[in-house]
Amino acid sequence: MNDNGEGIPEPRRVSRLADLAGESVPMAPPGPEAAPVTAVARAVPEPGHDAEAGDEVAAARREFARLLGEFRRTAVLVPFDAQESLWTADFNGVRWICAFSDEEALARFAGARGEAGREWTYRTILGARLLDVMVPMLPGPGGVALDAGSADGMLFPPVAGIVPDEVAVDLGETAIEAGTGTGTR
Repeated sequence: MNDNGEGIPEPRRVSRLADLAGESVPMAPPGPEAAPVTAVARAVPEPGHDAEAGDEVAAARREFARLLGEFRRTAVLVPFDAQESLWTADFNGVRWICAFSDEEALARFAGARGEAGREWTYRTILGARLLDVMVPMLPGPGGVALDAGSADGMLFPPVAGIVPDEVAVDLGETAIEAGTGTGTR
C-alpha cells in the first residue's frame, strides 16, 4: 500500500503461528466469545449524579485518549484473508479491521479460531494509517479491533475523534435535533 507516496513498499510477512504459539495457545472455540472487548469501557461507570462518578468518567476518557494516541503511533500486524483483503469482522452493523499488537497476539487469535497451523499473511501498518486511511475505505461504518478475543483487546469505534469526521457515526445529537434539517450518517 503506497498511496501516500513513500515510494517504499511495505514488507509482506508470512508466519506459521503454530511455531510461535507452541502449546500455550488457549484453544477456545470460534464464535461470539472471540469478539473483541474494550478494556476502557469496563472502566467507565454507569452514569451517576455524584461528582465522584463524574471524576471516574473523566479519568476513563483521559485513559482512552492516552491509549488512542499510543495506538496511532504504533505499528500493528494486520492479517489478510484468502482474497488478499484486510481481515475484517462484521458485528452489529460495523466492520472491524482486525489488528494485533504482536505475533503472539495473532497466534492466540489463530489458535482460538482453530487455524494456528496455517500460514498467515500480514502487514505491519501504523495505527494512525488504519484509522485515517483504511477505515474510510470500508463500506459503511468501520473501526479497528486490536487483539480481538483477548482480555486486553481494545475497540477503536467509528466515532468522531477516533476516525475521520466524514466516516464517523454520530452517537450524540443528530443534525435534525440541532436544527439543521438534515440527518447524519
